[in-house]
Amino acid sequence: MVASCRCRPTGPGQASPGWRVSGVPGLSNLHSHAFQRALAGRTEFVTGAMAEDNLWTWRREMYRMVDRLTPEAYEAIAALVYLEMLQFGMTAVCEFHYVHHQSGGAAHANPAEMSDRLIAAADRTGLGLTLLPVLYAHGGIDKPVEPTQQRFVHSVDDYLKLIDTLRSRRTGHSTLDVGLALHSLRAVTPDEAKAALAGMAAMDAGARLHIHVSETTHEVAEVKAGLGARPVQWLLDNVGLNDRWCLVHATHLDSSEIAGSAASGAVAGLCPLTEATMGDGFFPLVEYHGAGGAWGIGTDSHYSTSTAEELRILECGKRLELRRRNVIARPEAGREVHTGRVLFDQALAGGEQASGQGGGALVPGRRADLVMLDPPPPPPAPGGRRARCATDGGALLGARPARRCWTAGWRS
Repeated sequence: MVASCRCRPTGPGQASPGWRVSGVPGLSNLHSHAFQRALAGRTEFVTGAMAEDNLWTWRREMYRMVDRLTPEAYEAIAALVYLEMLQFGMTAVCEFHYVHHQSGGAAHANPAEMSDRLIAAADRTGLGLTLLPVLYAHGGIDKPVEPTQQRFVHSVDDYLKLIDTLRSRRTGHSTLDVGLALHSLRAVTPDEAKAALAGMAAMDAGARLHIHVSETTHEVAEVKAGLGARPVQWLLDNVGLNDRWCLVHATHLDSSEIAGSAASGAVAGLCPLTEATMGDGFFPLVEYHGAGGAWGIGTDSHYSTSTAEELRILECGKRLELRRRNVIARPEAGREVHTGRVLFDQALAGGEQASGQGGGALVPGRRADLVMLDPPPPPPAPGGRRARCATDGGALLGARPARRCWTAGWRS
């Protein structure tokens, strides 16, 4: 592996002449289950046996696929989806990784086998990787794991040993970081969560911390009944949320949770297309953004790996719900504020905060993650106008692949 390259100042006249492209920082994809790329499009059916069709019915199909997943297939699928991310201008990913063991639950001879396959896939493609091994211990609050979930399960001690092993892999992998993920408050007890967090803090007090939270109303009700508080409120009251946390989905928040999580500095990890395909609901984007909350974008189950498509469904979905346009752009001191720029800047900052990869801006000292985009297409009618802001064109007009992409200064 090569050393990571950083941005440095340049003098006048050093730009390449004749390039009609836009250069932007590479985005971090803050939530990925790479293996689920192989499931996209394979669950879009109903049967008479389904009383309802939602995340919980989709999960059964996912478990069936997981049972057949080999280490070799895991690496191949991850390499494909990581390459697709680069093609759409993402230069790093937070991989929420919970398929740890063999089918049936027995450990691999190398307990980090499946994690190592993800590291290899990121190396092959040149994508920065924040690897988030997931602690998963229960099938729900006060429920044992199901046979189909055995590949995911660790004790806290074995989980922390895995993290320690993976941290040692960073030698020779300049774009690899390792954090902690709790699957959800349904899948770990309060004591397990606190023990895992304490163990992680002893290894790396600055590690990124991720959790699935409040994705469905079913989850909110189960956690409230079992723990005595709504999921995000429980986290606010018990673990001390801060800017190292990423609250993945956070779809169903009440006003107190919106205010508390925004003030905490935690990032809301939004995956709009996955949330739409699962029928989860709308994230309170306008209220959360208005409260100054940080948020970023993930592609989760990879129905698409285009950040532009994710941003479009996020903002335009709220337009449909609220029946008005430009729902988060607000004029500042009389000047124009562009929706595409607001969306891009928020996704850029939130993704970097969630990944801790060291990019997120083209300024001296940051990692040199750069994406070159073609300009927006010309208007179809004579005398028409191009998009007035390149990010408006990129986020709202179409999902165009990047022309070129560099991670840590090296072309991918």
